[in-house]
Formats: sequence, C-alpha cells, structure tokens
Amino acid sequence: MSGSRQRGEARTGWALLTPTLLIVLVVVVAPILWTILLAFQRVRVIDLRRRGLIGEFTFQNIERVFGSPGFWDTLWTTVAYTVFGVAISVGLGLAAALAVRRPFRGRTFVRASFLLPYIAPVVGATFVWQTMLNPEYGVLNAWGTRFLGWDRPVDFLNEVSGSLFGIPVPTALVTVILFEGWRYFPFAFLFLLARMQALPSDLEEAALVDGATPTQRFRHVVLPQLLPVIAVLTVLRFVLTFTKFDDVYLLTGGGSGTEVVSVRVYDFLTSRGDIGAASAEALVLAIALAVFVGIYLRLVRRS
Repeated sequence: MSGSRQRGEARTGWALLTPTLLIVLVVVVAPILWTILLAFQRVRVIDLRRRGLIGEFTFQNIERVFGSPGFWDTLWTTVAYTVFGVAISVGLGLAAALAVRRPFRGRTFVRASFLLPYIAPVVGATFVWQTMLNPEYGVLNAWGTRFLGWDRPVDFLNEVSGSLFGIPVPTALVTVILFEGWRYFPFAFLFLLARMQALPSDLEEAALVDGATPTQRFRHVVLPQLLPVIAVLTVLRFVLTFTKFDDVYLLTGGGSGTEVVSVRVYDFLTSRGDIGAASAEALVLAIALAVFVGIYLRLVRRS
C-alpha cells in the first residue's frame, strides 16, 4: 500500500514539474544549444532561413573572434567595467545599509529613496545622466566651470581619455562604471540590510562593554558576519555585470573606449549580419565568465 502511494506521489510530482521543465528546455536550453551549434558554422542573417539546423562545422568563427582587431581590448574593458562596477555597487550598498541600520526620523523615506536608481527604467536613468553630463547644458559642467575652476566643459560620455590631478583617466569608461555602481547599489543594499537586521545584538553589546570603537565593532563583529552575503552578492553582480548590454549601449553606444563584449556581439549581429561570429563571440564570453567565476569561488572556498 505504501509503495503504490509513493509511486502515485512521484507521478503527481513529475506531472507538476513537467510544465516548468518544458518551459526551461524551450526557453533556456534549446537557445543555448543552438547558439553553440551556430558558433561553429559560417551563417549570416540572409542565409538563416535556407540553412538547416546542422550545417558544415568549422573553427573559423573562433579564429576570427580571437584574431579580430580590438578583441583583447574589449575583453579587458569588460573585465575592468565589471570589477570596478561590482566593487562600487557593493561598497555603496554596504555604506547605505550601515547608514539606515539604526532607527531615526524619516528612515523609511530614506530607505525608499535608496531604491530609486534600481527601480527606475534604464532608459529614463540613462537619459537623466546624459542630460546631466552634457557638455553644452549639463548641470555638472555648469557647476564645474563656475565653482570648481574647470577651464572647459568635459564631454564625459565621448572623451576617450582625460586627466584628473595630472593623472590620465579613461573618462567615458569611468563614467559608465560610476553609472553601473550607482544604478545597482540598491541591489546590494537590500541584501546587506536584510542580513544586518538579523544579526544578533549580543556580540556588539559585549564589544561595546569592552570599550571597542565603532570602527572596531564593524571590522571585528559586523563585517565577518556579512562576508558570506558579500561573497554571494559579488558573484551575482559579477555575472550580471559581465554580460551587461543596455546600460553601456544607451549611454555611449559602445564608443569612446567603452565597448564591452556584449556590445561587440550586438555589433557582429546587427551591423555585420554575421550570426556565426556573434554566436562564437557569445560562446567565448560565456567561457570567460565561467573561468572568472570559478576562480573567485575557489578563492572564497579557500578563505
């Protein structure tokens, strides 16, 4: 009796899981497999309808990806954009969570305000930044030339390089990195604030009784308990930022030294109509991302 009941429950479970499995296979697995197949075929948009699912396989697309001009520069730009963008977003999220950790008047309003960059439509957010940074009528250049002594307006989104205190700075790339950190720090803020609310107060009270300063309490009591959440946040944000397309494309179109790999894939697909090369570029992007995440997880596991 128990055996038949277990088999019935198993059949019911599979019946409930089947729709979800089918959706995952059709929406996720099938496109990934097709992208891998296309990466090893010479396929253009104009030939797509006449080609079958499996054609003549070749490694020329992979060779073209690594041998094409600007590939390594684009890859390093993507790494820099990802690493610094993630560091800024997690750092700002941690600072924001610490700022509103204790009760104060208007804390609910401040918490809600912190979420605005994340919930705002990306088109609206990029338009505000483009307007704010415009060299002709942007408010930042107006303040800089009037109060900060700038000798000329700065075209933040179109200057390949500039100088800050005599140090060469990739202006456009730094701008899109700052936008990335500003837009996605609420993501880290929510995770870290939720973890802080669950921290036991006994350890902090004991440290306070022992005479620990606020900096010492944060470094030796609070931060060690936040490190697992920070590690998870770093992995999530790294994966999402490494494949980011819309923010960079809407701000600069990938120009002025801000071309990341996802924008390059889009360029191969739309400007050149080369589906095979675009698929190969996407495959290389996925492999590079897997390598970086694997290295990070190994370092975290060791520590």
